[in-house]
Amino acid sequence: MPTNPKIIIELGEQFELNEVAVIELFSPLKNWEEKFRQLMLLGKKLPILPIDHQLDEYLVSGCESKVWLVHQWHNQTLSLAATSDAKIVKGLIAVVLAAFNNKTQTQIIEFNLDNYFAQLNLLNQLSPSRANGVHAIINEIKSFVDNVH
Repeated sequence: MPTNPKIIIELGEQFELNEVAVIELFSPLKNWEEKFRQLMLLGKKLPILPIDHQLDEYLVSGCESKVWLVHQWHNQTLSLAATSDAKIVKGLIAVVLAAFNNKTQTQIIEFNLDNYFAQLNLLNQLSPSRANGVHAIINEIKSFVDNVH
């Protein structure tokens, strides 16, 4: 069963977290335990991706955990919905979606990811496989942007 574009748009709209809010949440945190706890809380903010959208064709390759990522362009903005079978990865998905969800193609292309992640000071504290997974999710989103018609 193919994904329902209307559901993806609704899920994208339900996820209201943006990059500024994420930076504000992480800036006072000093150690990895606090950041880990915050990631777990952020993962709970992801709207629930219906099970009928958790298809193999939407699995992000390059992630150790299962990550399903769906998208829909609507009014020239990218609506994203995603989930994972791992709680910490859900938090990382939330961090990535905060940067790209409900943004235009131009906003996504111009977004300074290196600066964003430097301000969060997260990637250097992740295991190499988790960091690779974050990059795989980002690359998948960038492929959505590159393939806009």
